[in-house]
Amino acid sequence: MYKRILLAADGSKYSIRAAQEAAKIASLVPDSSVEILFVADMSKIKNEVLHSQDHEELELKRQQKLMPVTEQLSTQNINHKTKIIIGDPGPAIVEYANNEKVDLVIIGSRGLNSLQEFVLGSVSHKVVKRVQCPVMVVK
Repeated sequence: MYKRILLAADGSKYSIRAAQEAAKIASLVPDSSVEILFVADMSKIKNEVLHSQDHEELELKRQQKLMPVTEQLSTQNINHKTKIIIGDPGPAIVEYANNEKVDLVIIGSRGLNSLQEFVLGSVSHKVVKRVQCPVMVVK
């Protein structure tokens, strides 16, 4: 069953919905755990660093983005931890999930329209195509 669940989250309303689904699944499986993965987007890091006093402030801002997600899991007593990595979100999530051999990846859908998704590609689409375990995309 799904003992190691990877929840890719960025603090958006879609990742909060994904956290709700992760909590539902984890509550059904004894001894399961949810790892919340936040990928600090390489294209936005320069701006984040310029607007932060120091590394601790930057980490605090990232943790605050994830607070609604972690609260969702904490209120339901789901065993969880948070991991923050730096990279391009799609490939970074895929690499992490495959290297860590998780049982399930849960990710929110950003809700791009078909033209935007065709031109830009979506993180969830990249993850679904390349990760080596089941993936749940939450709308």
